[in-house]
Amino acid sequence: MPRPIQATIHPSALRHNLARLRQAAGDARVWGIVKANAYGHGIERVFDALRGADGLGLLDLDEAERVRALGWRGPVLLLEGAFEARDLELCSRLGLWHTVHCDEQIDMLALHKTHAPHRVFLKMNTGMNRLGFPPHRFRAAWARLEALPQVDEITLMTHFSDADGDRGVAHQLRVFEEATRDLPGERTLANSAALLRFGSEAGVRADWVRPGIAVYGSSPDHPTHALGHWDLQPAMTLASRVIAMQQAAPGDTVGYGSTFRAEVPTRVGIVACGYADGYPRHAGTGTPVLVDGQRTRTLGRVSMDMLAVDLTDLPGCGTGSEVTLWGRAAGGAQLAIDEVARAAGTVGYELMCALAPRVPVSMAADD
Repeated sequence: MPRPIQATIHPSALRHNLARLRQAAGDARVWGIVKANAYGHGIERVFDALRGADGLGLLDLDEAERVRALGWRGPVLLLEGAFEARDLELCSRLGLWHTVHCDEQIDMLALHKTHAPHRVFLKMNTGMNRLGFPPHRFRAAWARLEALPQVDEITLMTHFSDADGDRGVAHQLRVFEEATRDLPGERTLANSAALLRFGSEAGVRADWVRPGIAVYGSSPDHPTHALGHWDLQPAMTLASRVIAMQQAAPGDTVGYGSTFRAEVPTRVGIVACGYADGYPRHAGTGTPVLVDGQRTRTLGRVSMDMLAVDLTDLPGCGTGSEVTLWGRAAGGAQLAIDEVARAAGTVGYELMCALAPRVPVSMAADD
């Protein structure tokens, strides 16, 4: 029989989350962000559920070709823009909108021969210090683009660095508004955290919002707010089974490096899931897990193909019991991916994107 590990994608959760984010967006249009192969969920798997988005945002041309091949005729935005001049040829052929964040990209556009002018998103660096023109150079970049016959409409864009934390967005919003005052064109600023936490504030929602992680059922500001606070649902479940049992006496250790030592008699379940499946190796003892829908913890160090769970207080569980690493368990119990990620010292984004190719993926029936 196949190894008992399975990832399941929940289209109903994706639809619910998109609807929830559209509600938060008000009159703004909503990008469905499908970069990183739809945050590890698979573009082809999420496509039908995200058809309700106004546009799809992604990073590379291969992903753009995939969504066009699926039949998407709406806007597609390259969030990092063109990497070399010949990329613009495919932008023309596929009708892609693309970000412009540096002088070199404007230079490429100036030399590009096209029959249909491009829709571009001019990005400002308002404090993230990742991509974008500094505020004092933004108008000059806009003027260069405006003068090019290769450019049609220019949308103004920035990215918030602290929307999920105490600092918030006001400091960047102020910089953006001052630098773009009186410039024409639509605006796009808000990611998931900005939309959900500050979307009621003037200017944050603007014309387009760009929710990413929230679409896939992860709280953008965990642990400040759990998933349920935002009325979001997990879109991915990773599940396996207990394949063996061990009885650890007081003083016995579990796993490589003997990082867990039993203080009392401990029932240990061995689960067919490890870091080669995408489960974080740095998730130590105490990482939450569900066994037959009941909450317990991992024990010791995660191996390549296996991990250990504590079944001491779950006498009804044993070999064959269902193990939910994150997502939905039978019977309705849920384990947020954010909880697992926090215990492992990372974020839900990484766990979603790290799902290994060897893990079979199925689609849940719409419930």
